[in-house]
Amino acid sequence: MKTIAILIFLIITSANLLAQKTILDSISIGDTVAVKERKHSPTKATIMSMAVPGLGQVYNKKYWKLPIIYGGIGTALYFGFSNKKSFNDFKTAYTYRTDGDASTVDEYEGVLSDSGLLSNVEYHQRNKDLSFIIAGLLYVFNIVDAAVDAHLYNFPKNDKLSFNLQPSLDLTYNQQVSTGLKLVIKL
Repeated sequence: MKTIAILIFLIITSANLLAQKTILDSISIGDTVAVKERKHSPTKATIMSMAVPGLGQVYNKKYWKLPIIYGGIGTALYFGFSNKKSFNDFKTAYTYRTDGDASTVDEYEGVLSDSGLLSNVEYHQRNKDLSFIIAGLLYVFNIVDAAVDAHLYNFPKNDKLSFNLQPSLDLTYNQQVSTGLKLVIKL
């Protein structure tokens, strides 16, 4: 209950941050007015993405990344919890089978052997752990993406940037011809 209250508080306070518009600072020097635009804050984007995944991308105005973030984390969590349920089912069945009590019968009696149950327990445990690790990595990538994108927010963009692969013939130090490709970047 306490975590839900904290999450609601973070959402409400971050909504106020998103409602603010970029304010231009102006300084008058004699007859001229110098206008300076406020910088886009990478720290704010990082903290927002830490609090709620995807909120840093909203701050950076990269709305198209939200379905990717929530789809990836949601899918990983779905498979994590699904494998956790299967893991618990097979573990309980194995426990019932090996406890020595004749009154406890597992649902896989006659279907799976003891080694089959153990194999399923290990399989679902490995997949459960892997799914939760992937969800955690996607959460971290979400934070890193928000920070990097915020750093590059005011980066000048032009259409003159190009990458080109060209054939290359070079002479090596022992007078042999070396062929290959070279990457030419034009700014």
